[in-house]
Amino acid sequence: MNNDSPRPILLWLVAIGFFMQTLDTTIVNTALPAMAKSLGESPLRMQSVIVAYSLTMAMLIPASGWIADRFGTRRVYFSAIVLFAIGSLLCAFSQSLPQLVASRVVQGLGGALLLPVGRLAVLRAFPREKFLAAMSFVAIPGMIGPLLGPTLGGWLVVVASWHWIFLINVPVALVGCIATMKHMPVGRGHGATRFDLNGYLLLAFGMVAISLSLDGLSDLGLRQATVLVLLIFGLASLVAYWLRAARQPNPLFSPRLFSIPTVSIGLLGNLFARIGSSCMPFLIPLLLQVCLAYSPLQAGLMMLPVAAAGMFSKQLATRLVRRAGYRMVLVVNTALVGVAMASFALMSPEQPLWLRIVQLACFGAVNSLQFTVMNTITLKDLDGGLASSGNSLLSMVQMLSISMGVAAASAVLAAFTDVFSSAAGVLQTLYAFHATFATMGLITIASAWIFWQLSPDIEPTAGPHEAAEAS
Repeated sequence: MNNDSPRPILLWLVAIGFFMQTLDTTIVNTALPAMAKSLGESPLRMQSVIVAYSLTMAMLIPASGWIADRFGTRRVYFSAIVLFAIGSLLCAFSQSLPQLVASRVVQGLGGALLLPVGRLAVLRAFPREKFLAAMSFVAIPGMIGPLLGPTLGGWLVVVASWHWIFLINVPVALVGCIATMKHMPVGRGHGATRFDLNGYLLLAFGMVAISLSLDGLSDLGLRQATVLVLLIFGLASLVAYWLRAARQPNPLFSPRLFSIPTVSIGLLGNLFARIGSSCMPFLIPLLLQVCLAYSPLQAGLMMLPVAAAGMFSKQLATRLVRRAGYRMVLVVNTALVGVAMASFALMSPEQPLWLRIVQLACFGAVNSLQFTVMNTITLKDLDGGLASSGNSLLSMVQMLSISMGVAAASAVLAAFTDVFSSAAGVLQTLYAFHATFATMGLITIASAWIFWQLSPDIEPTAGPHEAAEAS
């Protein structure tokens, strides 16, 4: 292949990798109760399967650019697909929850490199004026993955077993490996700068410690003192990283990013708003199956209104921002996301099906709009040398928020399960879910104060929303 003549096949190759990554992020959710039954675990204690994958991705994203520069995009992309396939096979043959969690870590190591390295290959292969169109094409499978994931996962559990949600990755990975060797540019000759290993270790330890402290409240059986120590050490590690980064010539993420108001507010808003909403794809299928007696396939189908309404609402983002401005849209919509989440506290077996579908669609619409506008406000003022660093930091924050959101929601659910211990059977669990939805909704509403700090004078037409979605 002539590396100077980009071909559409490269876009298809990167799009398939993105599809594998996003599909696997959502396909597991509807299969968790079946996994729990097979492994002899409680379905309410399976959050570590999701936390391990998303946390591993968050940890590796900061190093992805340096790894690609050091070893070449073709070699790294090929290795990422192989790692993803090996992790999928290990997941399928896991005989216990610890084995499954360890296998998800291996899978996450591969998944973390697929999009960043693929995006880097597209950036180098296509001229600047064609990059946005190229990445918009790549982003389409990323939207289809979450749309198909819950339903496909539920269907595979019903017609076969939960093991097949991982086994289906293997033939796709095989095709990807062959295509990578034929069509992915070598990507060498871009001299890698010195990697800030000490800074990376501080950042990675901080993320792991904070996530484990939250997960330990519900799943790992850690004592409160241990949880507190982990949380303090994690926060101290993150603070130490940013203090160190200010003195480094080539830090992983430049502290100058936080001198741009839209970037700093957008990143913090992304983190705290997503901590609330990121737990919903985990909580909703569990509620439907554990408390409302839905089959995995039925639970997966009930997630379709969320995805469909979300794809529709993306078209409204630019129009709303131009009319009301970034600050007003984000403040009001963040509150609406929180209210929509808290409304699931009203879900019961007696609720009409049509009302349940409307409720899911409303949440999907405001949640998708939230992601689109949050991403755009974060990236719109980045240019030059800060663009790549800011984009990688946003990707890391997104994956970290999924890990923290699921861990926090599981801890809250476990606490409320104990609170309602006097209730009988399914009612105890249903009440605990209701209280969890209300609590996580309030956390999301509180994050609206972060977006209130945006200037009301931000130019509403700046920054294409398509670019943020592609990123």
